[in-house]
Amino acid sequence: MNGRRRPTRPRVLLALLLLALAPLAHADTPEAALLHPLIQDHAVLQRDRPLRLQGEAPAGTVVHLTLADRRAQARADADGHWQAELPALPAGGPHTLTVRAGETTRTVRDLLVGDVWLCAGQSNMELQVWRSLDARAEIAGADAPDIRLLTVPQVSSPVPLARFTEPVTWQPVTPESVRDFSAACYYFARELRKTVDVPMGLIEAAWGGSRIQAWTSGEALRAGGHPGEDLDVLALYHTDPMQAAARWGERWAAWWLQAPGVSADDRPWTDTVSGDWREAPHALGAWERWGVPELATFDGMVWYRTSVRLTAAQAAQDATLLLGPADEMDLTWVNGTAVGSSYGAGTPRAYPLPPGLLRAGDNTIVVNVLDTYREGGLAGPESVHRLQLADGAIVPLDAGWRYRIVPPQTGAPPRAPWQSAAGLSTLYNGMIAPLGSPGLRGVVWYQGEANTGEAGAYANQLRGLRDDWRTRFGDPRLPWLVVQLPNYGAPNEVPGESGWATLREAQRRVAGEPRAALAVTIDLGEADDIHPANKQAIGRRLARAARHAVYGETLAPSGPVPRSARREAGAVVVTFDAVDGGLVAYGAPGPVGFELCGADTGSCRWAQAVLDGDRVRLQAPGVAAPVRVRYAWADNPLVNLFDRAGQPPGPFEIEIR
Repeated sequence: MNGRRRPTRPRVLLALLLLALAPLAHADTPEAALLHPLIQDHAVLQRDRPLRLQGEAPAGTVVHLTLADRRAQARADADGHWQAELPALPAGGPHTLTVRAGETTRTVRDLLVGDVWLCAGQSNMELQVWRSLDARAEIAGADAPDIRLLTVPQVSSPVPLARFTEPVTWQPVTPESVRDFSAACYYFARELRKTVDVPMGLIEAAWGGSRIQAWTSGEALRAGGHPGEDLDVLALYHTDPMQAAARWGERWAAWWLQAPGVSADDRPWTDTVSGDWREAPHALGAWERWGVPELATFDGMVWYRTSVRLTAAQAAQDATLLLGPADEMDLTWVNGTAVGSSYGAGTPRAYPLPPGLLRAGDNTIVVNVLDTYREGGLAGPESVHRLQLADGAIVPLDAGWRYRIVPPQTGAPPRAPWQSAAGLSTLYNGMIAPLGSPGLRGVVWYQGEANTGEAGAYANQLRGLRDDWRTRFGDPRLPWLVVQLPNYGAPNEVPGESGWATLREAQRRVAGEPRAALAVTIDLGEADDIHPANKQAIGRRLARAARHAVYGETLAPSGPVPRSARREAGAVVVTFDAVDGGLVAYGAPGPVGFELCGADTGSCRWAQAVLDGDRVRLQAPGVAAPVRVRYAWADNPLVNLFDRAGQPPGPFEIEIR
């Protein structure tokens, strides 16, 4: 479900390495360091509000700024940071900004003033124009000098970063610059400019497979009730990764021993072997290809274990455990102590071992691999797994591996908080914090696939993220546009529960709050591709949502919206608002996808639906006392209800009043 197997821009180095190299990466000239990297040639500044600028200069230096006919000055504090505010400018340009601090002067040219949008999320936001529908023609025809693009480097960090660890650039839209940019974000701005004719600045911050928790600050997670011990381990990881790994192993072990079906003496990470362990193929690789019936379509956890014999001299050395990639997540133990956990299907693992952990004789190595989408497992062949000793010697893990399948009812484990896309605050720290606090017109949020397994918590998580970023960017009314998850997967034959539907309902409810809007995509997905290519349609729907929620146009922002469900003459009648030109059901005598449900789980039944103006009349003889209505409640529901403007109602669940 996380979209991790599509091509992406190259991943960054491990967070700690990035932090260590950050000063080197930013050995900028004084002129370059004088301004925040977002303020450079071809940048777009937010119109009609004070312009917040910041940068670095020697402590105590007075900084003078001139932009158009606006002037301001600031003084660098004891740490060398300065910030200033210039009076607002209307849309237009190009302008030239001059910044002077002592003998150092920086001139920024071709600045435009318009609307700046932050487009963030996981792989469907990251999906590039070259992978979208009609990509060749779209790229060849891309010529929009008043739309400017900036891509935030993909960086994960356990602590907030003040600066980018890689250079960033603003680029006007050309065939070369747009090719690798977010398709959804670009098509949104292109469509929006048909009615909002001002320059557009687009900032893309996206990472495939990312969970919403990774984009939320630590402070907001704590305020939202996330366990403080997880965030404490994340803080420890910044200073002592080995100790943090060991502590996380204890936290994980406590979860395991409380999981359904796990006995108190079942500790697979130790030397004690219990349960059904089998010999693994020497090639390892995706377990779906092993020819084991139980693993043919298995998504979940599998334990791996092997051993390595060391001499006393070898065991006394510092060592690093090197493993091939684990698809998609691992927690690894050596001699009963957790030594590391990583996320990423294509990322080899490298875990330094604490001094004294290894011993002369046999040493036990245990890897728990969690996979949630398609193929999973520990990569092979065996030769890629080894111990590297301090003296340079390599000890292969060639004693053979055994494996044990974890029953699905055991549940999903907690995830190490430092993991990149699956961690806590990691992407906020590495990709959002370095943005500073630029003026924004709004945020476009396209994420959720990675959270469908915990969809019941998503509404509060999304509110927490929204409020967190509103605080971060200094605008308590910052508009928030949400792309609702599209249809995906096998169609359902009978009504049932769906994590995707539950998460869509959370998105709908949060997007219905002030200064927000929803782009419905329930008719735009693809059953066998989690990355639908028709991002142009998504861009059009996002632009429509923005025109209503941000620019105040009186049009239906996201298709028909359910207003009420009431009992009437032996039926249940659902009334819709925001219907443009009337409701229509295509390809059938009436709408499909409606359910009437009783109070109990599993009580939902398909409803016979008849159009009645802007209302739909429902009957389901198998439900004696319905209390709620569900519509399009499945991973991949069949829908045929639209309004005359071609907008579908989004999936929903409402109570009958």
